[in-house]
Amino acid sequence: MSITPEFQFSQSSLHDYEECVRRFQLRYIDRLAWPAAEVQPALEHERYIQQGETFHRLVQQHILGIPADEIVVRGDELRSWWQNYLAYPPANLPMTRFPEILLSAKIAGHHLVAKYDLLAIEAGQRAVIVDWKTTRKRPKTQWLTRNIQTRVYRYVLVRSGVMGHAFIPEQVEMVYWFANAPTEPEILPYTVAQFQDDEAYLMRLIEQIKGQTEFPKTEHEGICRFCPYRGLCGRAEKAGTVEDMIDWLERDEDVFTLLNTKLEMEF
Repeated sequence: MSITPEFQFSQSSLHDYEECVRRFQLRYIDRLAWPAAEVQPALEHERYIQQGETFHRLVQQHILGIPADEIVVRGDELRSWWQNYLAYPPANLPMTRFPEILLSAKIAGHHLVAKYDLLAIEAGQRAVIVDWKTTRKRPKTQWLTRNIQTRVYRYVLVRSGVMGHAFIPEQVEMVYWFANAPTEPEILPYTVAQFQDDEAYLMRLIEQIKGQTEFPKTEHEGICRFCPYRGLCGRAEKAGTVEDMIDWLERDEDVFTLLNTKLEMEF
């Protein structure tokens, strides 16, 4: 079984493929339900994920015009994030704003979709992508710059435009705003060279996926601790903790480099 012509790629599916080809197969081709908890303790992880989703909804309501004093916030941690957002929102955003907007661009014969937490635009001048992050630790700049989400989000925006408005790469920037570090946003401008590099990289990645006939397990078994399919692969019987997962995502530059070097060598 392989990718159908109707398959839509996203930063999530490409991220899965980058980390583990086998996981991509199980999730997106075989469409297997998650057979195991990704992290332990499972209830803590689920609570933290739900809080992050709630925070996104609160911010969306506020951007759509609901006054802050009319928005009900429950829980100490969520209230802390909310207060940080009100006190230290992203600075200098254009006034035309689209929360939770979906854009799509055609590449390698498939649609590449991106759902943005917030797009703020000034027609013909600027387009700012804002992504709300509720991780406990602030990721490194190098990791964020090379992350597949950054590549996909900026690329799709330039390719698709917003509500009929087109933007060149130099008019686009991406802002990661951290609920636990609100005064330390990561601001990533864009260039033509980066756009061209992203297009070449994403093209190669999608073409590789389309031509994949075997789906091997990852060589980096540390990733398996956070994979819901680890039982099917006979790896990592015990899930990692929430803190382990965050540490893994924010460090291990060596693994990140190896994954990308492997892709470059195969083309």
